[in-house]
Amino acid sequence: MKTRIARILAGAALAAALVSPAAAHRQWMMPSATVLSGDDVWVTVDAAVSNDLFYFEHQPMRTNNVKAWAPDGTEVKIENASTARYRSTFDVHLLQKGTYKIASVSTSVMGSYTLNGKTERLPRGTTTENLAQAIPAGATNVQTAESSNRNEIFVTVGAPTDTALKPTGKGIELVPVTHPNDLIAGEAATFQFLLDGKPAANLPVTVIPGGIRYRDTLNQIDLKTGADGKVTITWPEPGMYWLNVTTGGGRGEGPGGPGGPGAGEGGQPSAPPAAPAGPPQRRAGYVTTLEVLAP
Repeated sequence: MKTRIARILAGAALAAALVSPAAAHRQWMMPSATVLSGDDVWVTVDAAVSNDLFYFEHQPMRTNNVKAWAPDGTEVKIENASTARYRSTFDVHLLQKGTYKIASVSTSVMGSYTLNGKTERLPRGTTTENLAQAIPAGATNVQTAESSNRNEIFVTVGAPTDTALKPTGKGIELVPVTHPNDLIAGEAATFQFLLDGKPAANLPVTVIPGGIRYRDTLNQIDLKTGADGKVTITWPEPGMYWLNVTTGGGRGEGPGGPGGPGAGEGGQPSAPPAAPAGPPQRRAGYVTTLEVLAP
């Protein structure tokens, strides 16, 4: 027993050493199932921020912004939500056939300015609409950045559909060329990513399989979107995968890593680089958890 525990601890320590501190905490949601059948079924979702993907050891992801949409596009109630020390959980009652989308979406404007020789932060709740009112007359060295972050998962009852997957035109969004609930190990899947409704070219795409806690390497896959915003991924093996896409710099990994809605749960991103007062710099992050099935 002692030998086994020592081996696990050593493996965990090595895995932690292979992950840079800036990329250690990743936010994620994981459904109890992604493909189901029946006329009256439920899915339970775990939501957390952790070093080891899909393992509860850091802090819960807050569920305040989580919403769900049924296959016909209508909003579905989140039920039985609960937040514990290391994770949150909630249920979604699946009464329609087709694909559901469950997402946590946030948009904010961050920044600072100098007034009377003192640097001040923009107040919480600042948006592009009220930005002008949030900056007092006489302020100088105004620095702002608009951040849109999306963390979403997909669950299908019966045959896959795409009505609930239609983009909103805000932030980074996944448009399924290959349906996200139809992924098979050894087969290539293609996704298109949009930024504010337009193809998001040359964005970094990070794919990491779960189970980090029990292996010595991340087995991370690094890709980039093409000019059309598309990326093709060949899944090496069955399992749950964490996928992350970001733009705009800052602290790295969007909603799943530092700088996203789950990083530190309320921690402030680093101040944006100097910029003139005007339209905020654009930052956006996207995270999803995908299940890849055996052939």
